[in-house]
Amino acid sequence: MGNREPTSGGLSMPSAGTAYDLKPGVPNASLTEVTKGTPMGEFLRRYWHPVGVAADATATPRQIRALGEDLILFRDGSGKVGIVHPRCAHRGTSLYYGKVEARGIRCCYHGWLFDAEGNCLEQPCEPKMGEGTRGKVRQPWYPAAERYGLIWVYMGPAEKQPLLPRFRLLEELDQGEFLEVNDLSIGGGGPRVVDFNWFQHWENVMDPFHVVVLHSTFSGTQFVAEMATMPICDFTTEALGVRTTSFRALDGGKRLRRITEVQIPTLRVVPSPKLAPGRCQSIGFVLPIDDTHFQIYTVGRVTAEGELANVRSRQDGKLWEELSDEEHRVFPGDYEAQKGQGDITWHNHEHLATSDQGIALLRRFMLRQVKAVQDGKDPVGVAFAPGEEWIDSPAGNWFEEAPAG
Repeated sequence: MGNREPTSGGLSMPSAGTAYDLKPGVPNASLTEVTKGTPMGEFLRRYWHPVGVAADATATPRQIRALGEDLILFRDGSGKVGIVHPRCAHRGTSLYYGKVEARGIRCCYHGWLFDAEGNCLEQPCEPKMGEGTRGKVRQPWYPAAERYGLIWVYMGPAEKQPLLPRFRLLEELDQGEFLEVNDLSIGGGGPRVVDFNWFQHWENVMDPFHVVVLHSTFSGTQFVAEMATMPICDFTTEALGVRTTSFRALDGGKRLRRITEVQIPTLRVVPSPKLAPGRCQSIGFVLPIDDTHFQIYTVGRVTAEGELANVRSRQDGKLWEELSDEEHRVFPGDYEAQKGQGDITWHNHEHLATSDQGIALLRRFMLRQVKAVQDGKDPVGVAFAPGEEWIDSPAGNWFEEAPAG
């Protein structure tokens, strides 16, 4: 009876290989863990990361979280952005309850005042405002910067701080274009703060085949009908990440050449899934909040307000947040498929196939960079000399004549 063996009672028994034999699930911690001291956490701390949009930094202290660390974001009276550790260096109460003033943030407990770089400026309960001692105390802080409408933070070793990167896709604007910022989860849809590991989302960018099934047939057309065509793909490792060049045959002897990239540390360089022609219009920056949460900040070139949000997919004609629980089950998108892997996927249970070549290349690329940091080297893509901080990408949707034959 094939793989089944009869029992003495005439009933058949299943062969070995049932779920009872499953080994415990184990993630690859070198890819998934982002806290300080972990391999990936130390790698990520060698780069700048967005932690909010410009409007998030105000005179009201704001609690934020990045790479497993709780922080306080504020903007002082001069307009300078500060990002500091929440526990006051004096007696440890939270600066979330502090008051932002012209020169910095003042603790609610004993009034110590710290500037945006953690320097202690006043100690009101000490003689002469602590004039003789305040210079010996510094509130733990991180360097902050603003660019493209985002607040950026560098959380790594001070002696390894690179220049804040610049992106040609966001600075070389065509006629009538301007930059728009979006802190929603765009693309496949999902909550603003996504509740699973960042890496299983990020590597999904290197999986063009799921677009044919998940986004085009299983739940109906979520973007455009052309994306349902099974692509022929070329996966390549590049200097700053991994690239997918996919080809789709179109009507009329045309074909779509679509280039998508992931670049270190967490960039999504994904051209419009609704097939706007030409070079990629936006870059998504994935912020690992901790091991089981992340957020995507997207900056794009647009010609009208709201264009970034219009890229979002629709399931059964509805945006993700408009679906009922049952509709999420019947019409899954990226969030459901990736969250369905678990809060942190079990890498030892996977069976990668030939269509997963981009995933495998990306994992190997990242592990090499993690290892480089562990060996005391600089990872790729960090720049220390002015002029070397520029980053480019050939990503885009290119419509062309199909090759003969």
